Amino acid sequence: MAPRTVPAEGAAEHTLAPTLIERLTSRVTAADDAPTAAVPTPFTGATLAEVPQSGSDDVRAAFERARRAQRAWARLPVAERVRPFLRLTDALVERRDEILDIIQLETGKARRHALEEFLDVAMCTLYYARRAPRLLRPQRRKGMLPGLTRVRELRHPKGVVALIAPWNYPFALGAGDIAPALMAGNAVVHKPDTQTCLSSLWIRDLLVSLGLPGDLWQIVVGDPAEIGDPLLEGADYVSFTGSTRGGRAIAEKVAPRLVGYSLELGGKNPMIVLADADVERTARGAVRACFTNAGQLCISIERMYVHQDVYDRFVPRFVELVKGMRLGSGLDFSADMGSLTYPRQLEAVTRHVEQAVAKGATVLAGGRARPDLGPLFYEPTVLTDVTEEMDLCAAETFGPVVAVYKVADEDEAVARANDTAYGLNASVWTRNVAHGRRVAARIEAGTVNINDGFGAAYASHDAPMGGFKQSGLGRRHGAEGLLKFTEAQTIASQHFMDLEPPGGIGYERFADLMSNGVALMKRLRIR
Repeated sequence: MAPRTVPAEGAAEHTLAPTLIERLTSRVTAADDAPTAAVPTPFTGATLAEVPQSGSDDVRAAFERARRAQRAWARLPVAERVRPFLRLTDALVERRDEILDIIQLETGKARRHALEEFLDVAMCTLYYARRAPRLLRPQRRKGMLPGLTRVRELRHPKGVVALIAPWNYPFALGAGDIAPALMAGNAVVHKPDTQTCLSSLWIRDLLVSLGLPGDLWQIVVGDPAEIGDPLLEGADYVSFTGSTRGGRAIAEKVAPRLVGYSLELGGKNPMIVLADADVERTARGAVRACFTNAGQLCISIERMYVHQDVYDRFVPRFVELVKGMRLGSGLDFSADMGSLTYPRQLEAVTRHVEQAVAKGATVLAGGRARPDLGPLFYEPTVLTDVTEEMDLCAAETFGPVVAVYKVADEDEAVARANDTAYGLNASVWTRNVAHGRRVAARIEAGTVNINDGFGAAYASHDAPMGGFKQSGLGRRHGAEGLLKFTEAQTIASQHFMDLEPPGGIGYERFADLMSNGVALMKRLRIR
């Protein structure tokens, strides 16, 4: 049985108002006579917008404007810098349907998955707006000599941040990182993917209407071969979300200038189903874990290790739920899964599945494109008998495909989960949460969710999120997600006694006094 379908609405639904498109595309930093690129909607392939393309000179001009604006912005108290972001929550709620339409039409995702982006931006920006004043205020630190050395830690903005956002979650992974960078006192030159730039232009336009100085957030859109080098050359810090290959290239480019960077990269994320897992809850959770945004999610599950004691009950139920999924392109909440975004993703998914099947893998659900629904639809797919000679086994597919493996015990499950070059996200399912935490601690991944696929960890904005191994460097969310956009400065003042022997005391006697003082501090539990 193939996944059920939700018929697409008429073509008129898959458009945006021309006045809205004109207003948004005019915000791109580009010359008046710049060439444009057509952005199609993945649902139908019809052109959604014509977007001006920035050139290398436009990028340099964007940095000049951003740098001028940043100097004045950094002088403002943090309480003033967060005000536009405190206003943002209400504005987002009031205009929710407008941004959900934009996200769907530029990415092809189902509305329920566009809603996740909306909620992430609303909650993440509010989190930082509430906490930035405390995180950025001067901090008192312990000095060398108690009472005699007084120390303060200050936080200064980096300057102008280059932020390169991906196409799969353009709203969340654009605004969600730009907000803390701006609150920290920086300006941003932002390069979204051309295909999915409208949502970034929309929220930038909204924030400016709420009081953000317009020059602080510059958006450039264009070919990386044309604007990539000037983007990296002008940056005081680089934030990148994308492929591991792209992250390596960026690190090599900025290393000679000793510019800092954070990189959230690829994943081949495992899910472990322990022997005591609730089969029904786990099967339903697995559908969301594997097929949110048609699997085009860096933290989605692509490998599933199921304990042999529960395998024969779990797999049939999971497959039944997958076959019952509704595919569709309507701008409503009726579809369980939408379309892929790019033709190249459809090609990659098709290639992985066809090669696996040719080498002996078994398709339990899905396994084919659905051009009857739209040019880039592919059925949610479940495979077994996947082996190491198949690309799908270890390489990131980034589509609606999961491989299921039977394991004898949790030690085998953990060993196989860790047998990867990646380490971004993982998932453990069990009725015993305390035991699940012990298993989770053995998994080599930056986030591990218990009885959830990815959302519990990712959406907990007070905790850091990022990757081990080749899944990246640095973290978003939590204190680090804001402080990484700052430089720490220590200012220490010495009082009453200099850091040298007082008059009349030789260095040998001074050495004895200081050494005994250290021993005394230990006994008194000082430091």
